[in-house]
Amino acid sequence: MRHPSPYHAPGFYDTALAQGRHRDIVGGRWDETPRIVLPLLAQHGLTGSDTLLDIGAGSLRLGRHLVADLPAGHYWATDLSRALMLKGWETELDEDTRLKLPPDHLIEDADFAFPAIPDTITVALAFAVFTHLPADHLSRALANLRRFPALRRVIFTVFLAPEGTTGPHRQADGVVTHADRFPWHMDSLQVIEIAEKYGFSALNHPHRLPRGQALFTADPA
Repeated sequence: MRHPSPYHAPGFYDTALAQGRHRDIVGGRWDETPRIVLPLLAQHGLTGSDTLLDIGAGSLRLGRHLVADLPAGHYWATDLSRALMLKGWETELDEDTRLKLPPDHLIEDADFAFPAIPDTITVALAFAVFTHLPADHLSRALANLRRFPALRRVIFTVFLAPEGTTGPHRQADGVVTHADRFPWHMDSLQVIEIAEKYGFSALNHPHRLPRGQALFTADPA
């Protein structure tokens, strides 16, 4: 059976965490990624008063900085593995930051259903999530994000390929992506059409992100 990504293989997280690989399995680049991405989040509308939903937060590579910058209780996170998020909470947050992030704000969510996430969410982030999954997962996430009445922006990344690409595509950073298997790509028009289907207006921004990812913002239309 082919899984949509290596993360979905049985036992993947148990094995990786037992080996102490909680940084490696979210893509490494532990310091580089926040240095590039955090200024872009501020540029594209994340403020110090927002209530943030960090989708696919992993071991808190970005979350450890975001928690520190937001008011206590304003950071919520989901991931396929709660154990991975808790490992990040235990090992990557200092004591003051842990006090700002109750562990019950770390929610296991395999289906982008966002269980137990409050209606106060104003910004949702999904960095390096839909690069690992087929397009129907982006559809599911955007459809379910519509239930948050205060949501004003979704910020997410994908791998892009030129429209009509049927085979592999080499990204600017060297990663080879595919339309039918991991790592996954879409074309820009496809992303915009998915967003519009679920009531969002999406924009593709020309930033160069780690591994050649493309940054999109989507606002409720």
